[in-house]
Amino acid sequence: MTEKTFNGNQLKIIAMAAMTLDHLVCVVFPGYPKTWWILALHAIGRMAAPIFWFFVAEGYHYTRDWRKYALRLFLFAIVGHFAYNFAFGIPFIPFQSSVFNQTSVIWTLLGGLLALVIADSDRLKQWQKIVLILLICVITFCADWSCIGAMVILYIGENRGNFKKQMTMMLFWVAVYGAVYAIFIDPVYGVLQMFVALTIPLLKRYNGQRGSWKGMKWFFYLYYPLHLVVCGLIRIALHGNIGVMIGG
Repeated sequence: MTEKTFNGNQLKIIAMAAMTLDHLVCVVFPGYPKTWWILALHAIGRMAAPIFWFFVAEGYHYTRDWRKYALRLFLFAIVGHFAYNFAFGIPFIPFQSSVFNQTSVIWTLLGGLLALVIADSDRLKQWQKIVLILLICVITFCADWSCIGAMVILYIGENRGNFKKQMTMMLFWVAVYGAVYAIFIDPVYGVLQMFVALTIPLLKRYNGQRGSWKGMKWFFYLYYPLHLVVCGLIRIALHGNIGVMIGG
C-alpha cells in the first residue's frame, strides 16, 4: 500500500462513486436505518468527502488564479444547492426544517478555499485572519459536512507535505463533527462519520499527478448536480415528495 499509483483523476472517480452510492442509499432507505449492510454502504460513502477536501487544497496550491477558482465554486454552489435540496426533499429556503444540512457540500468546499486564501494572506494581521476564518465557519455551518469540511481543507492545505499531520487533523475535526452529529442528529451515524479513515490508504498512494484527462474538472461540475437530480426523482418515485434526511 506504499506504492504511489493513484493519480488525481482516479481518486476523484473513487470519490464520485462513493458519493453516488451514499446518496442513493439515503433516498432509497430514508431515516437513517440501523441495518448492518446499510450502515456498511454509508461507511463506504464516507470515503468521498476527504478526497474532495484534499483536492480543493491541492487545487488551491496549483491554481494560477484563486479568484476564478472561488467564483467557479460559488456558481457551482448555487446550482448544487437546488440539486442537493431537491435530491433529499429539503426546502430550498434554508432553516425551515433545521440548521443542519441546508445546502450542499460545495458551499463548504468554497469556505475551505477562502480559509486557505485568508491564512496565506500577507496583508492581514493574525487577529483579522482568526475573525475571518471564524466568520467562514459561521457561514458554512448549515452546509453538508458543516464548517468542519472547511477546517479540514484549511489544515490539509496548511500542512501540505506532511501527510501524517494532514490526516491526523482531518480525523480530529471529523471527530468533532461526529460528536455534534451524535448529540443532535443520530448517535450511530455520528460514529459512522469516522469511516472517513477508509480514505487514508488511498490518499497515501496519491502520486501527485493530475491524470491525462483534463476534462475531469468539468465532468465533476456536470455530474454532481445531475446525479442529485436523479436521486431526487428516485426519492419522489419511491416515497413521494417527503424529506428523507435526518437533520435536513
